[in-house]
Amino acid sequence: MNAGAVRRRAGAWPVSQKAGGASRRETPVRGAYKRAFDLTVLGCAGVALAPVWALLCAAIACAIRLEDGGPVLYRQRRLGHGGVPFAMWKFRTMAVDAEAATGPVWAAPHEPRATRTGAVLRRLHLDELPQAVNVLLGQMSLVGPRPERPALAARIGRVTPEFDGRLRVRPGIAGLAQARAPYHCPPRRKLRYDTLYIERMSPWLDAKLLLACAGKVLRPAARRA
Repeated sequence: MNAGAVRRRAGAWPVSQKAGGASRRETPVRGAYKRAFDLTVLGCAGVALAPVWALLCAAIACAIRLEDGGPVLYRQRRLGHGGVPFAMWKFRTMAVDAEAATGPVWAAPHEPRATRTGAVLRRLHLDELPQAVNVLLGQMSLVGPRPERPALAARIGRVTPEFDGRLRVRPGIAGLAQARAPYHCPPRRKLRYDTLYIERMSPWLDAKLLLACAGKVLRPAARRA
């Protein structure tokens, strides 16, 4: 898909020709609202839905443990703002030591290494819930480019050197690429969406993308029900 098509799907948000088009000096200014936005949304959601989150997380933890007795949480090294690595938390969805024989690899569309519980969590994106802790610690934002693993980012960078332009902002749980593109989106296409977001980010855009990503998850769930 060319840049014009991406721009039309993203709501005609302008984008520069290069991934580094947004000035490194401008990005912190436009993103100054983010910490307050993230904490406000998390605080409101936590207060309003605390019993729901507690029951949901307890049910997920029990399902993971009962299936294979392995750990509930999974910690994975990702690249954060400025390329600084951090430990990102997820509910474990794959067999223990799933990459012991292969090393870091991208997940497949129908991931054979996923457990039965993990397949459901991945389909509904519930495995991402523990990343609220990363947001509270300031390592991630609610909205932003999805963080990549260092080994896989290096592999992408050899083909798409401008891919590290995504590191100008904190990575996010949700984002424009997640709202508008398929889950298994080629890195170059993902970069276009992420660049569009970085150049136009605002509290209003973040709110729209959070709702769009939530709707994208809930629609398939409603169809299956």
